[in-house]
Amino acid sequence: MSAQPTKHQAQIVIGAKAVPVGELTFVRDGRRAYSGFSYATEWLRSRDGFEISPDLPKREGFVTRRAPTDHDSVFPFAIADTAPDAWGKRIINRAHAKRRAKDPKLSPLTEFDYLASVDDFSRIGALRLVDAEGQFLRSGAQYRTPQLIDLSRIAAAAHKVEKGTETAADLQYLQGKATSLGGLRPKSTVLEEDGALAIGKFASVKDERSIVRGEVLALRLVAHAGAQAAHARVVTIEGTDVAVIRRFDRDPDGSRMPYLSGGSLLQARRDEDRAYTELADAIRRIGAAPTDDVRELWRRLVINLLITNVDDHLWNVGFLYAGDGKWRLAPAFDVNPFPEKARESKTWLSEASGPITSLQQLLADAPYFGFTRAEAETAAHGVATRLAQWKEIAASKDVGLSETEVAELAPAFEHADAQAALALPH
Repeated sequence: MSAQPTKHQAQIVIGAKAVPVGELTFVRDGRRAYSGFSYATEWLRSRDGFEISPDLPKREGFVTRRAPTDHDSVFPFAIADTAPDAWGKRIINRAHAKRRAKDPKLSPLTEFDYLASVDDFSRIGALRLVDAEGQFLRSGAQYRTPQLIDLSRIAAAAHKVEKGTETAADLQYLQGKATSLGGLRPKSTVLEEDGALAIGKFASVKDERSIVRGEVLALRLVAHAGAQAAHARVVTIEGTDVAVIRRFDRDPDGSRMPYLSGGSLLQARRDEDRAYTELADAIRRIGAAPTDDVRELWRRLVINLLITNVDDHLWNVGFLYAGDGKWRLAPAFDVNPFPEKARESKTWLSEASGPITSLQQLLADAPYFGFTRAEAETAAHGVATRLAQWKEIAASKDVGLSETEVAELAPAFEHADAQAALALPH
C-alpha cells in the first residue's frame, strides 16, 4: 500500500500583534509536493494589507506552488525567505538522522519541517507561523536566543558538526538557533548586550584565513565607501572570534520589519542567470525611493568589484517594507573579500553584458542606474578613494587583522580596476 499523503497547515500572521495574513498549506504525496496559500479576508480588506510576496497577488483565492527545480522552494517566495539557510538545514538533518537511527519508523523530513524549525523570535522579517492550537512555530524556553556569552559554546558545538563528531546533545543545543540569512558557514542568532538581535558568524574548521574578520572588514568598508551596510564588529569570547552582525529587519524597539530577498523580488530560480538591471527595473516598480535605491545598488556593484566580493547572488540582496505597498533596499550583508578568486560577479550586470568583470562595464551601464557618465566616474572615484584606506581599517582595533592577514587579503583590494577607478576624472 502506498503511504498516505502528508499534510501540514499553518496560519501566517505578521508583526508583534500577530495580525492574520492568510493560511498556508503544505502537501507531500510520494515524491510530489506543493504548497497553497490564501489571504485572510481581514487582510484583504485592511488598508494596511499588502502583497507579502510578488507571487501572491492581493486577491481572494488559493495560490498553489510547486518547486520548479530541486534547488528551489515549494513555498511562496516571501515565506521561503524565512526558511533556514544551508547551515540550519545541516543541523536539522544531522539531528533527524540520529533520531531515525534509534527509531527507523520515523518519517523523513519534509520542506514544511524545515520551515517550521526556525525560532519564532528570530525568524527573518515579520511573517510568523501559528499552528492549529494557536502557538507560534517554534517558541518556548528550549528555543531561547543565546547571548554573546554563549557563543563560545555554540562555536565549539558547530565545529563538532563540521568534523562529524557531534553528539545528540550538541545538536539539541544548536537547534532553534539557525538563521535564514547566509549559507553553509557556521552561525547562530544572538542577542547583543543592548538586547538587539544579531547573527554571530564563526570561523570554519576549513578556514585558511580569518573569514570572520574579513567579513567585518568588508561591511565596514561598504559603509566607509558611502553605502548602507549592516553594522558588524568582532567579538572574542573565550578565545573564539565571532563576527556579530546586527539584524536590520528589527526596529530599535524590537518590532519586526517585513523582508524580501532580491531573488524573491524577481521570482528567480536558483539555477538561472538574472541581472542587476532587472533588479533596478523591479526597484523602480515597487520602490519607495526608487531613484536613490537604484543608484545605491550601482554603488554597491562598484564596491563589490573593487573589494572582490563575488558571492553576490540575488539572495544576498534584501528589501524591507516601507508601507503603502512599497519597499526599500536593505543594508548590505554577506559581503566578503575573496583574494583567491577572479573578479567575476555571480549575478549578471545586464542580459547583454553578462557577469561584472571590469570597471568599464559598470561605467558603460551606469545610465541604466540613473547616472550620467560624468556622475558615474565621480562616484566610482569617490568609492575607490575611500576603499584605498582598507589597510588602516583592517588593522584598526575594531577589525584587528594582523600584518600577515592583511597581506593575504591584498589581492582582493589592490588590482588594475582599483587603480583605474582612482585615476578617473572627478
